Amino acid sequence: MRIQPRQQLLESWRAVARSSFQKGTWVWEGRRQRNSISDAEQLLCLMGPATEVPTFKLDLPNETAEDVEHSLEAIGDSVEIPQVLMRVIHEYLTTYIDEEGRPTYGGGSYFTAAESGEPTETQRALDVVDSFAISIRLSLAIIGFAKVFRRVLTRPNLRDEVRTIETLASRRLTGAMIGLMRSFTVNVLDPESQEGVNLLQMINQARQPKNRIRLEFQATVEEIRAGLRDVTFGLGEVPDLDNDNKVFECGWSWGITKGAPQVDTNETGIHQPAGYALAAPYAYFTAVALDCMQHLFSERTRLLGLLDEEQQRLSRALQIRYDLTLSYWSKIARFGDSGWPLENVPWMTVDGSQSDYLSLLVSSMVVLDMTVNKVSNESDPVRIGQVLEELAERSRITRRPISADDPAIALHLPGFPFQLDGSEEVGGPMLSWELADFSTQLLKQTLRVAALLNRVDLRNEMTNLIDEVWEHVTRRRIEQGPAAGLWDQPSAIYPSLPPSDEAASWYYSERVISCLVAAATLIDSPPLRSPALVAQATDLLSEADHIYDQELLRISADSGPSMRDALKSAGATLRRAHDVLRTRPGTAAALAAQVLVDLDRLSAARRDASGMR
Repeated sequence: MRIQPRQQLLESWRAVARSSFQKGTWVWEGRRQRNSISDAEQLLCLMGPATEVPTFKLDLPNETAEDVEHSLEAIGDSVEIPQVLMRVIHEYLTTYIDEEGRPTYGGGSYFTAAESGEPTETQRALDVVDSFAISIRLSLAIIGFAKVFRRVLTRPNLRDEVRTIETLASRRLTGAMIGLMRSFTVNVLDPESQEGVNLLQMINQARQPKNRIRLEFQATVEEIRAGLRDVTFGLGEVPDLDNDNKVFECGWSWGITKGAPQVDTNETGIHQPAGYALAAPYAYFTAVALDCMQHLFSERTRLLGLLDEEQQRLSRALQIRYDLTLSYWSKIARFGDSGWPLENVPWMTVDGSQSDYLSLLVSSMVVLDMTVNKVSNESDPVRIGQVLEELAERSRITRRPISADDPAIALHLPGFPFQLDGSEEVGGPMLSWELADFSTQLLKQTLRVAALLNRVDLRNEMTNLIDEVWEHVTRRRIEQGPAAGLWDQPSAIYPSLPPSDEAASWYYSERVISCLVAAATLIDSPPLRSPALVAQATDLLSEADHIYDQELLRISADSGPSMRDALKSAGATLRRAHDVLRTRPGTAAALAAQVLVDLDRLSAARRDASGMR
């Protein structure tokens, strides 16, 4: 790949440090006014790589890499950097709390009015799933970072400050988990209603009779329906879920759903406000919730013991919702025996909305399901890769716009908007949420699909797409001003768009850096083993072994030290080649070829010494 994630991450960190830390003060505000999500995105630009890429760790000052320290020199040296981060994190954790010290999860300036008017302060304070999700990611990163950093501190007051940060982050984590519990919903639909008709129409790629497609739907989701019947913790009773004649969908709404019950918890200091969100899943918030919950169930979370007893209980409850929801969307997207509904771009939701962005969101859930459940065949990832390739073309990422007013350009700016039903009930206009990260979402899913492919030729096709999308993302970097090196400037690619503010978009920049972390993970994985290359390496090693044994047999006691040293070196190289044959057959083949050349030179030298030709 042409991304080179280490170099790109170092450049991004240099830009983040220069933009955020000015004259000894951390500057929060970017392109939008401060809110709980944007500030978390800014912190994750540093905390994400620092806790997910081992070579970028900052919590052990003595082990900080020299180039990493240099990239953050605007903040300080290897000792000062984690201390500054702790102070900034403390500021974040004590900013988004209410008068009683309870964490808040408002969408703030990310809320916009769907039509006319401005959101009220009450509306801006409404809890939103995006804030719950990013709070889980950030809190886990903070707790893990603090646990490690605290071990190297010797001053009691510093250790106490870090413990306080751990406590605050843990409380925010618990509140976010409870918020996700109360935002989960099951939407039961009458198959004769317009919503039910839309659902069945979307999955009916074979154009089967209505009753037959309904029966197939019931059979496909039977186990999921049974599992949802037992989900009452934070959800309550779902009317008509037991009626097999009804169809349904499950996932996360935009915020706490209307009528969501309180979650029983032993944790103090958690506010559980009334909900107003429509009790129906939104594809975007469902995808965001599923993606963040991976961090709750990750190996890092388990090994570092990041969850306390109460959080483990909540995690188990969320795991059930996670598994059922992931299975539901994966089955719906690949429904039937003919073409997948997902392949019929664009995706249509039950309210009739259609967009390439919706296809990308559903693709992300299918890719996540394949990753979590270790897909056993490569045909499914290949088909998803083809969908992503089509979306890259349709969104004018890998194809030029047809005209200056090409509607596909709007996917990038202002983005894909959708209404937040129920937000108007607290007084004010209907709120809207805009998604303007199509390119980074596409890049991240393409990286994940590439990781699922075990054939060299298939992965090469995906890496070619990765390179094309990355080139698009690179061209959108801000080139001037204090945010130079960060993102986002879509007008650099689409001249018909107005130039964006020169301030950093933490919304887009954090997503780019998350893609770079995913790229680093992919590159850090073992190289693919081509069967043809394994066979070739095995044949070369067999010949090299045989000739090496012949040379050992023929070497005489009076052979010179140079010949004995050469044979000793050849033997060591052969042993190394055998060691790496299973994991790096290309390297094994190259080592075997090197030994064959060296042995041939020895043979020629021996013949010359004996006068033979």
